[in-house]
Amino acid sequence: MMHPALAQGNVAVVTGGASGIGLAIVRRLVAAGLKVAVADLPGVALELVAQEQGVLAVETDVAERASLKALKDRVEQELGPVSALFANAGIQPGSSIFDSDGHWDRIIAVNLMGIVHAGHVFGPGMAASGQPGLIVNTGSKQGITTPPGDPAYNVSKAGVKAFTEALQHEMRSREGCAVEARLFIPGFVFTPLAARGRSEKPAGAWTPEQAVDFLFDKLEGSDFYILCPDNDVDRATDEKRIAWAAGDITQNRPPLSRWHPDYEAAFQAWLTA
Repeated sequence: MMHPALAQGNVAVVTGGASGIGLAIVRRLVAAGLKVAVADLPGVALELVAQEQGVLAVETDVAERASLKALKDRVEQELGPVSALFANAGIQPGSSIFDSDGHWDRIIAVNLMGIVHAGHVFGPGMAASGQPGLIVNTGSKQGITTPPGDPAYNVSKAGVKAFTEALQHEMRSREGCAVEARLFIPGFVFTPLAARGRSEKPAGAWTPEQAVDFLFDKLEGSDFYILCPDNDVDRATDEKRIAWAAGDITQNRPPLSRWHPDYEAAFQAWLTA
């Protein structure tokens, strides 16, 4: 059964909806008969989604709270009150621990604060309406196991996890509130964000459509953590990796011990046990 917030005729907003996973979400919502607003940076991709999907396209920089407030005002004026928010906008230009590339500020501003701003702008009105509502924030497995190599992205997505958990707690604790928050945790998905110069999908990756099919299947149930597999990594492996990462704290191992040479054998034994 479709989530009640996603009923035909309801209004949904998708940030980062002009490409990749966001675009696949837009297509799914349009097919379900919702009125959809797509928020993204100005450009050809945003113009195309408006033409091809018949949606309201709004030029938006999610790093700017005022831009999201303008988005909300326009959506409510042209489409009506918002029932579903998919806060999906994100970037991954790469990062270094001491920011020699100068990417940290923008990554945090878009990936973390863009989702926080969206929750702040849309959440209170959705909660006060008393109507069924849904806020889906796009996180990442990198925000849970925080592998080496892209620390700014990891920090941003770890923040998305913590914010979404707090948001769901707030919504379920408010009397009369019928809004839910969910954390979407994609696996390896071949999108412009993850392509990195490749023109063909790697065998291990899912398509955006596969990831979104999985998301919408889980939205029919009660899963908060929507942990998405791919062609390389199944649910059981993800659970092992996440449990090992948590064990660094509970067992007082070195941080990121999964990638520490002294723990390589122990991790592999844990993974295959």
